Formats: sequence, C-alpha cells, structure tokens
Amino acid sequence: MLIVALTGGIGSGKSTVAEAFARHGIPIIDTDVIARELVAPGQPALAQIAAQFGDGVLTADGRLDRGALRDIVFADPARRRVLEQILHPRIRDEVRRRLDGLPGPYCLVVIPLLAETGDYPFVDRVLLVEADEETRIRRTMARDQLSREQVEQILTSQSSREQRRALADDIIDNSTDLARLEQQVDVLHDQYLTLAGTN
Repeated sequence: MLIVALTGGIGSGKSTVAEAFARHGIPIIDTDVIARELVAPGQPALAQIAAQFGDGVLTADGRLDRGALRDIVFADPARRRVLEQILHPRIRDEVRRRLDGLPGPYCLVVIPLLAETGDYPFVDRVLLVEADEETRIRRTMARDQLSREQVEQILTSQSSREQRRALADDIIDNSTDLARLEQQVDVLHDQYLTLAGTN
C-alpha cells in the first residue's frame, strides 16, 4: 500500500483535504485524533504529562486542560520538546498498528507536525496543504476561539513554509474555494492510484 503523509501548517485546511480524499473511499489515519485518544483519562500518556507539567494541566474531572498545556508549551520550546517526547513515539507506534491490514491501494496519514518531528520512515510520499498566512490566521481564530496573538505564536513555533516545501512531493493550494480544492484532490487521487499500481 502507498502511504501518503498529509501535512501543513495550522489553519491550512488539512481536515478539508482529508475529507475530500475520504469521499474517494481512501482510508484516513489522523494523528491529531490518535493524540486525543492517547491523553484520555486513564491513559499512561496523560499520567506522564501530569507528572511532567503538574496538575495545573488537568481539569477538575481529571481530563487534559488543552488550553493550559498549550500556554506552557508555546511559551517554552524546551517544554514543548518534553511533550513531544511523551506523545510522538506513541502516536507513531499507533499509526503503524493501524496501517497493518488496512484495505485499499493507498491511504492518507494526517501528520500536521511532520516537518517538526519527522521520523515517519514508512511514509512513501508527502502531500503539503498550503494557504496564505492571513487565511490561516483567520480560520484558526474562528475554529479554536483564539486571539490573533495566540495564533501568531503558534505559527511562529511551527516550521516555515520553506521547511515544509523541502519535504513535499505534492502541494495543494487551499487559498481559494472548495471546488478548486476538490479538482486538485481529484488529480492527485488519480496520480496516487497510478503510483500504487492500480490505475
């Protein structure tokens, strides 16, 4: 099976692109979804995060307080690396587990922080979703109820456009409308089927 990593900066529209591929019947593995499952109450990763960052990153009912943790890790790159060391090996192992026996000619693995973390040697191809910075800021503010300053801080902590482009085999421009996006997905879908030897 051809394994395509889907990546892009915050607010670039990775979920919208993944949904367009899913409409073609392509299986999607989303590392953000896996990360949320790994920090559910009772999971070892959540206990490790609380041990490293203190009980202030937990809500009263023992769940992860994402906002509190985000404030810590985006203010301090060293603390962010600690969090990544807890989560990323677990996420990668779970991706491998889910890939085993997955049906279809190719699949999409959504890895937002591929440029930051790397270390996915089983990926065959990298698809980058791009949008202009102002569009990304606007989308993220609306989606996550964050201030412009908070979003700009996240953008600063992520890889640059040039770093992501250096990894990319394919690029989708998601600065325009959904119809244009779906045209690009259709073209890539045919290309991936050909690369997988089924077209």
